[in-house]
Amino acid sequence: MKRVIILIFFVFGAIGMAQDVKPAFEPGEWLKFRLHYGFLNASYATLHVKSAMIGDKSVHRVVGHGATTGFASIFFKVDDKYESYFDIKDGKPYKFIRKTNEGGYTKDIEINFDHDQDKAVLNDKKNEKKLNFEFQDDIHDLISAFYFLRNHFDAKDLVKGESIELKLLYDDDGFFDFKLKYLGKQIINTKYGNVECLKFRPLVQSGRVFKEEEALSLWVSNDDNKIPIRIKADLAVGSIKADIDGYNGLKHQFKIIMD
Repeated sequence: MKRVIILIFFVFGAIGMAQDVKPAFEPGEWLKFRLHYGFLNASYATLHVKSAMIGDKSVHRVVGHGATTGFASIFFKVDDKYESYFDIKDGKPYKFIRKTNEGGYTKDIEINFDHDQDKAVLNDKKNEKKLNFEFQDDIHDLISAFYFLRNHFDAKDLVKGESIELKLLYDDDGFFDFKLKYLGKQIINTKYGNVECLKFRPLVQSGRVFKEEEALSLWVSNDDNKIPIRIKADLAVGSIKADIDGYNGLKHQFKIIMD
């Protein structure tokens, strides 16, 4: 179960980009996802959009939280929290916070982004060290990426079979190049009814956690909200699935296909 919840926050980020797209969210939006591991309801993850201030600038603040629940927490306890503060207009991140506890493996990291100097300072509070990073292209943390792309992609511009690349900084491992392949449209059955989705395949590194490079699939609602509906991951042992389990404060109507 280690690092599974971070997938929810991570792969929901890279979706595609276009210009002049209708804003997809606003403060007050709240999303909840239920993770299933086999027959277990293993854990949950939530994303909540709020308003905040960075200095004298009004920004969006998104808080992501994930934790194991019930029987699963006996075997592997997870309690992860992520926060991102980013610009209301252009989506550039100003601050990212990661506090995680995954079976006793802990992280306590804060990243501050300076877009005037194209520099980021990562403060590893647990290990009492600071790292400096320089970047030339647009950069995001794993939370700001999701919300930036929701406001900057249009389904009409997606081409089946093509991959999208995104660069993230969220950990002391440095920049992460992430690829996402668009696979087309698909109807997904949810607790709320059938939802038309855009299907993507994030390309991840195979090895200890995943069976192969293309072991993940992601479905995003094909409407103006562009919210994650489902993620499925084939792990080295078994598979895990996360489904939308709750929502509130959506900016646009959630489109359900009526029978």
